[in-house]
Amino acid sequence: MSDQPHTARIVLLPGDGIGPEVTQAAVQALDAVARRCGRQFHFEERLMGGCAIDRHGTPITDETLQACLAADAVLLGAVGGPQWDDPLAPVRPEGGLLRLRKALGVFANLRPVRLHPSLLDASPLRPERLEGVDLLVVRELTGGLYFGEPKTHEVRDGRRYAVDTMAYFDYEVRRVVELAFRLALGRRKKLASVDKANVLESSRLWRQVALETARDFPQVALEHVLVDTAAMRLVTRPSAFDVIVTENTFGDILTDEAAVLCGSMGLLPSASLGDGGPGLYEPVHGSAPDIAGQGIANPLGAILSAALLLRYSLRLEEEAWLVEQAVWGALASGARTRDLGGTLSTHEMTRAVLERL
Repeated sequence: MSDQPHTARIVLLPGDGIGPEVTQAAVQALDAVARRCGRQFHFEERLMGGCAIDRHGTPITDETLQACLAADAVLLGAVGGPQWDDPLAPVRPEGGLLRLRKALGVFANLRPVRLHPSLLDASPLRPERLEGVDLLVVRELTGGLYFGEPKTHEVRDGRRYAVDTMAYFDYEVRRVVELAFRLALGRRKKLASVDKANVLESSRLWRQVALETARDFPQVALEHVLVDTAAMRLVTRPSAFDVIVTENTFGDILTDEAAVLCGSMGLLPSASLGDGGPGLYEPVHGSAPDIAGQGIANPLGAILSAALLLRYSLRLEEEAWLVEQAVWGALASGARTRDLGGTLSTHEMTRAVLERL
């Protein structure tokens, strides 16, 4: 058992749609493993996303930001919904998430994709293409198109005109690539750096920095893959990947594609990490407003995100492993929510995991 202090402060941002439902499941799992291992977690719930816009007129308040910065970790549900989707709206739920990532300094998003053997038939891909899939996508999170300047939408010469800028400094690339190399050292020692260096100057810089960084990690085999080729290989030869590192926009797209390998986005967790501050943990699925409040959302992505929180922010490896094994055990027993072709409710699937904790 870890010798870390056994109290931790975790800020909860349940958000919108199914966010509160799956966040509650994650909290139950954290409470269960805390009781088993003699830990104490203090939870502080705050508003972020559309619910914060409705209450405060902003997707995240300064007070909530300060609470997150003072925490040991932040656990997020999901944000957004059709009632806040007006493209002309001055504020949008996703703006709160971008502001939070920037404030926390979390520059790398980790999305592990691992298939449970009993779920091979849940994927749209043929089972023979899925055997051995166990990959980790490391996505740069605070640069690129989402944050680059200039960014504008205006009228020029009587026509509407919009600009987004994909911009990176070398240090922004180096820190996320270094992290990916370190993670690859603990896995199968293969790293695929994904870019579009045949077209984009920012990708040419990315590739140069990746090559420079590789000199410090001779044990890791580095390959460069164009993003369109990576998208193709994710559905033709996904088991060939170990760790993938890529820029913000490419990573956003590729990780959603990778989620399909498992048969449901409801299964996948993520961790957003920086240089020692509180990490941000969230399932990769969205707020799913079409099923919100029905009690049928898959809670496993949120529960596995809680496991990543235990591992990376609290350094509680044994506790993280216990949560993950409880999830795998529930799946092995045949427990399935509707997105996986089963009938269990959110509560029933959560209970199947808790019984194994």
